[in-house]
Amino acid sequence: MPLTFATWNINSVRLRLPMVLDFLKQYQPDVLALQEIKCTNDQFPAGAFAEAGYPYQAVHGQKGYHGVATISRLPLSESHSRGFCDIPDSRHVAATLDFGRGPLTVHNFYIPAGGDEPDPEINPKFRHKLDFLAELQDWFDTPVFDSSQLIAGDFNIAPHENDVWSHKQLLKVVSHTPIETDFLNALLARRQWVDLVRKHIPHSEKLYSWWSYRAKDWDAADKGRRLDHIWSTPDIAAHSAGAEILRPARGWSEKPSDHVPVITRFS
Repeated sequence: MPLTFATWNINSVRLRLPMVLDFLKQYQPDVLALQEIKCTNDQFPAGAFAEAGYPYQAVHGQKGYHGVATISRLPLSESHSRGFCDIPDSRHVAATLDFGRGPLTVHNFYIPAGGDEPDPEINPKFRHKLDFLAELQDWFDTPVFDSSQLIAGDFNIAPHENDVWSHKQLLKVVSHTPIETDFLNALLARRQWVDLVRKHIPHSEKLYSWWSYRAKDWDAADKGRRLDHIWSTPDIAAHSAGAEILRPARGWSEKPSDHVPVITRFS
């Protein structure tokens, strides 16, 4: 069956709830993965999303920080979350839905940003990021990821030179350092994951999903990075029919998220 999936780091779901509801009304994704919801499970606006037509929800929240949630028009089952690096952060939630050709497990991730200094010896946040990726690699090597899997969210890495505004100037900036991009690209190839956005939008095209709040005019400066991703196993990617990044969403309100929605569609 046709399916539209979206991911969006919303940077506080309660603060930006009207914006999310407008997005759902206009674009009508079947499933939306949200990151940095910044609220506990009981604070999540479940009622507002149910009223908007998304009664099926898998939420793994945390007070004030992080947190992920997947909302759906389609029934979700087998919801679960996983911890990483023995740190009690809410950075993952998974749920299974009926893809029309069998079950599809959707994993929603918020990978650590890594701080400012790309040196794990002096920056524990960067060490945490690398350890998280290593643990992710070990998990992805298990048989459950052989097929029928989709992973999405804010990966906090822009892996290709055209995923950033300046490859040369960002080589020593966290999110585009060689150690991070090499790790993510190896992760992509190791299981033959398919980057569903770049499947439809070639690497020759500059493409961003995040623009810093620091720029007075983000659109004119256009110093973006593609930090948000949707990957799937090859069997699922075979049905991928298109993808887009909603750049205009960065200016949808006076207080937007610094990320925009990423959408992929399946035939």
